[in-house]
Amino acid sequence: MGGEFDNLHQILRVLYDEMMPLCGDMTSVAKGLAGLGALLYVAVRVWQSLAKAEPIDVYPMLRPFALGVCIMFFPTLVLGSMNAILSPIVQGTHRMLESQTFDMNSYQEQKDKLEYEAMVRNPETAFLVSNEEFDKQLEELGWSPSDMATMAGMYIERGAYNMKKSIRDFFREVLELLFAAAALIIDTLRTFFLVVLSILGPIVFAISVWDGFHSTLSQWFCRYIQIYLWLPVSDLFSTILAKIQILMLQNDIEALQTDPNFSIEASNGVYITFLIIGIVGYFTIPTVAGWIINAGGGVGNYGRNIGTAAALGGSAAGAVAGNAAGRAGKLVKGAGGMAKSAAGKLFRRS
Repeated sequence: MGGEFDNLHQILRVLYDEMMPLCGDMTSVAKGLAGLGALLYVAVRVWQSLAKAEPIDVYPMLRPFALGVCIMFFPTLVLGSMNAILSPIVQGTHRMLESQTFDMNSYQEQKDKLEYEAMVRNPETAFLVSNEEFDKQLEELGWSPSDMATMAGMYIERGAYNMKKSIRDFFREVLELLFAAAALIIDTLRTFFLVVLSILGPIVFAISVWDGFHSTLSQWFCRYIQIYLWLPVSDLFSTILAKIQILMLQNDIEALQTDPNFSIEASNGVYITFLIIGIVGYFTIPTVAGWIINAGGGVGNYGRNIGTAAALGGSAAGAVAGNAAGRAGKLVKGAGGMAKSAAGKLFRRS
């Protein structure tokens, strides 16, 4: 599943590059709008200077011409320069994430191996996870009534264990899917906003030529940088989550090696809770990016509102999933208890 989501993230990168040539379609419209704005901009200032009998200040009048140059070479001069400055941040945070993810995968493999070995070492649980041990214990039994009852109890207990494990793995896979989908949602929204800002960028530059709209240019830059930083902030958040999981895995590995009474079920419950926290945390990324650079209203407030709503929705979903998992666990434990009770009755009867 992780490879498929990585491919989707790569598709979003390619999508952004493929959409950039569309900026040229807006250049002709932006040229006309900026040209008219520049004409009025220069005419008003020349008329003001003549009316006041003051010398004409040429330097402020260069602003429309500088913006016109930016409009004509917008993909290369503006977007190319900004992406070249910001891309090292993305690359640095992504390298941090890759190193932590590699360590996490190696520790997870070690923990799974130790869990299996711990179950196999215990005679009471070995037949639950090992088919060879299960067949071996069946071969040691005879065909007396007591052996038949023991055999039935083994089948019932093994079935209850497998059902409980299947339910737990199902909820774990659902939460892992939501965890990966949360990161993909943030990346998709980021790509959408960047594409819109990039395609309409020449129009924004043209509008900023007109008097009264000068702040439009600074707002565009702030919003573009803020949304661009969603990806490195997301990578940093994922790096922190991976580091926390590494520490959890190290504690579990140490406990499996030293503590014979270590509860594997409790460890899996903590991991599921950790996934729910990660899902909610991903939707705080727009807010954190807004702390780095403030884009004012518009997209900044929209991102915060979406993040708040998504976080509340994620919390509710996590609560529902946890409640359902708890009820399912109780149901399975009840089934296991009934199975053991039935096996006990068969033993007493025999």
